[in-house]
Amino acid sequence: MSVSLAELIGGNRANWAVDITGLTADSRNVRAGDLFVALPGSNIDGRDFIADAVKAGAAAILTTPGLALDLGVPVVEDRNPRKRYAEFSARFYDGQPSTAVAITGTNGKTSVADFTRQIWQALGKNAASIGTLGVRSRDVNHEGGLTTPDPMQLHKVLRELSDAGVDHAALEASSHGLDQRRLDGVQLQAAAFTNLSRDHMDYHKNEQGYFYAKARLFGELIGPGDTAVINTDNRRGSDLDDIVWARGITRLSVGCGEEASIRLIRQEVIAAGQTLCVRYEGARYDIELPLIGGFQAENALLAAGLVIATNGTPSEVFCALASLKGVPGRMEFMGETSTGGGVYVDYAHTPDGLATVLKAARSHNPKQLHVVFGCGGDRDVGKRPQMGAIATRLADCVYVTDDNPRSESAGEIRSEIMKAAPGAVELSGRKNAIETAISFMKCGDILVVAGKGHEEGQIVGDEIIPFSDIRTVAELIGSGTTKEFG
Repeated sequence: MSVSLAELIGGNRANWAVDITGLTADSRNVRAGDLFVALPGSNIDGRDFIADAVKAGAAAILTTPGLALDLGVPVVEDRNPRKRYAEFSARFYDGQPSTAVAITGTNGKTSVADFTRQIWQALGKNAASIGTLGVRSRDVNHEGGLTTPDPMQLHKVLRELSDAGVDHAALEASSHGLDQRRLDGVQLQAAAFTNLSRDHMDYHKNEQGYFYAKARLFGELIGPGDTAVINTDNRRGSDLDDIVWARGITRLSVGCGEEASIRLIRQEVIAAGQTLCVRYEGARYDIELPLIGGFQAENALLAAGLVIATNGTPSEVFCALASLKGVPGRMEFMGETSTGGGVYVDYAHTPDGLATVLKAARSHNPKQLHVVFGCGGDRDVGKRPQMGAIATRLADCVYVTDDNPRSESAGEIRSEIMKAAPGAVELSGRKNAIETAISFMKCGDILVVAGKGHEEGQIVGDEIIPFSDIRTVAELIGSGTTKEFG
C-alpha cells in the first residue's frame, strides 16, 4: 500500500512525488518508505530522532517549522503537526465506517461505546466499538491498549473495519486523545458527553484545562447538522450549551430534569438490575435494564441517544436496552463467596468513579459493604486522599492496597490514601488484599474490587506483571470463570 506525499499533503511540489508506504511517530518502527512524524514532547522529543529515522529509510518527515534540516528527504513543516498527522493518516488509509460517533467524559466512555455497539447490532447493523477494551465487533476484534489510539493505528483499524463490512462505529475519546488531535481525521455524525470529575490532573493541571480538552469534541470535531448527546445531570453538561448552539449542532440531552430530551422519570432497583421509565418526544417507555447502578442507566440512555441521533427508531432503540450485557470489568458480578457474599469488579479509579460504584452497590442493601482499592503511581496525587475519604464514608470495610505503582513506592502511595481513611486496613499486594477482604465476608455482604477492571497487568517500575482482578477473584471464590449479573 502506498500513497504519494503530494496526495497526503494536497499540493504539488517536485520533491513531493515520493511514495509513502506507511506512517509512524516512533523512530524505532520506521521502515523504508515511511513518513516519520517527529512530534515535540515533554518527556521524549521526536525531533531528536529525525536523523535516526532517515537512516532507517524514512522517505519524508513531518515536523514543526524552523529546524533547518538537510537530510536528503522532503520535510513537511506544520505548526500543528499532531493535527496534520491525523489528517495524513485518514488520507493514507482512506476508509472508515459510514456512521461514526465518539464519546468523551471522565467515567462511562467504555460502557457507552460498548452499549452503543450492542444496540446497533440489535437493530441489525454491522457495528464496532473502539477504546479501552480494544476493538469489538462481529468479525474484527483486537485487545485493548490506549483509550484513543494513535492516529495511524486508529485509521488502520477504521479501514480494516470498513473493509470487513462494518458500517457503524463508536469510539472512546479520551482527554489526552482529544488534546493530542488523535481523532481529528475521523468523520463523526454525533458525540456524547458522559460527565466530568477530577482525573488526569498530572497532564491537564486544572479542571478547566481538562474540560477544554473534552470540549474540543464538540467545538471542533462535530459541526452543523451533527448531534451532541449530553448528560445534563452532570454539572458540566450545561457548559457545553454555548458551544453546541454557536456551531449549529443539534442538542439531545439525557437526564432526570424536565428539560431533558430523553428524560428518566422513574428508576427502581430489582434483583436482576433495575426498571426505568423514560419519556422521549411525548412517548413513554418502560424498560427492564439488566445492569445495576444509576450510572449504568445514564450510560444506557446516552448510548440510546447516540443510536437515535444516527437514525435509530426510538421504540426499537429503547426495546434493545433490555438485552444489554455488562462490559467486562465495569461493575461486573463475579459470583458469590462460600459464605454467600457477592463480589463485583469495577474499573473505578477516580474519586467520582469510586463514589458512584459504591453507591450503586449500597443500593442493593448489603449487610456490609467492603471495598478493595488503590491509586496509580506517577499520576494525580491529589486524588489519593479524596478516594480514601470517599471509601471510608461510603463503605463499611475498606482495604487499601496497590494499583499500578509504576516508579513510585507502593507503600508511600498507600500512606497518602490512609491519611484520609481512618479505620481502613492497609495491605501490600493486591491479591493479598482481595483474599483478605473475601475472608471477612458474610452472607448478604457485597465486595467491590475497584481500580483495574478489565486490566491484565500490574505496572511496577517499567515492568508489567501479569495480574487480573477478574481472574484473581474467580480463583478465590472458586468459580473459575466470570459471570454476568442476573
